[in-house]
Amino acid sequence: MPFDTSRLDAILDAAVSAGHVPGVSVVVTDRDGTLYEGSAGVLRDGGPAVDDATLFRYASTTKAFASIAALQLVEQGRIGLDDAITSIVPEFGELRVLDGFDGDTPILRAPSRPPTVREMLTHSSGLTYFFTNADVARYHEVTGTPHILTGRRAALTDVPLASDPGTIWDYGTSTDWLGLAVEQVSGQPLDAYLREHVLEPLGIDDVTFSPTDEQRTRTMPVHARTPDGGLAITDLDLAPEPEWWAGGHGLVGTASGYGRFIRALLRGGELDGRRILAPETVELAFSDQLAGVPMPTGGLKSADPALANDVPPFPVADTWGLGFHLVLEDVPGMRRAGSGDWAGLFNLYYWIDRASGVGGILLTQVLPFYDEGVVGTFQALEAEVYAQVGAATAA
Repeated sequence: MPFDTSRLDAILDAAVSAGHVPGVSVVVTDRDGTLYEGSAGVLRDGGPAVDDATLFRYASTTKAFASIAALQLVEQGRIGLDDAITSIVPEFGELRVLDGFDGDTPILRAPSRPPTVREMLTHSSGLTYFFTNADVARYHEVTGTPHILTGRRAALTDVPLASDPGTIWDYGTSTDWLGLAVEQVSGQPLDAYLREHVLEPLGIDDVTFSPTDEQRTRTMPVHARTPDGGLAITDLDLAPEPEWWAGGHGLVGTASGYGRFIRALLRGGELDGRRILAPETVELAFSDQLAGVPMPTGGLKSADPALANDVPPFPVADTWGLGFHLVLEDVPGMRRAGSGDWAGLFNLYYWIDRASGVGGILLTQVLPFYDEGVVGTFQALEAEVYAQVGAATAA
């Protein structure tokens, strides 16, 4: 049964018409090729249409690329999953744990131990983000320490942990530190490493940490939800000259580029005869690596409503692999147990279902994160994909 792309086109058109997004791009792929690539809407009001050349800030969907880079070095025996991150990036040893405040004075102490590379990949390192942790947000406020979106290196090196390593899952800057570890071990800047060892082998272009002036003209600006439910362009952007290549959020790229990356992982780490990871490493990355470290029971609470809404708990049992959030049960009518996924601050969402051999990504540039309209659009797209993939399988 041929894949009916018109049904997905209609979902995107409806999202634009309803004002959920200014514009949007989607790629759906199986192991053999692209099932669907479509766009709707405009970059900005009165501006050019979104198309396959449009670029988006990948935000935290960047983390998958940096995690693969670290896993390549694990595969080569140059990094161990149970190595302390301080043995690779000694600078991490300066970080302390924030244990509350005495008035406006932060109370800091040494962590019980340094986190391991595995804990950096699973976000159980103790690090967090200012927009998901109220204490860390207050730390930035009372100390004047720059936050992660400024591009200042102090946003990494001068911000404490929120808990001891290996005690809870908490989402934060772990992957940025992993990027520094990749640089330290490989001897290459992260942008050069990713280009040589991930992007070029997969035939991915138009994905970069440092977009040219021409690429910037094709990049959708960040829009924010207004009080009346509309969207307005903001001046928020990634730092044009950051002091480190942010493995946690810094890439800018196209939908098709991310689609090729997803396809390679569906194929066990290979695409068009070029391999970026061994199949057994991909299998490891998509297996439970938290070792009993608890996931939060109440979802993610926002500490900055302008950047993020509260994120509810996932509807099925979940955990983390090496760089990927994983579901441990089938999601009815959608992805299968063992699927990996994650998202980006500007309402980008992807999934990689290796059991069914299908995955995809939705890209837009809307704040705050976990926008109800965008999430609903993504869920409708995924459900439609499985309605068709399931029908094709049965036929």
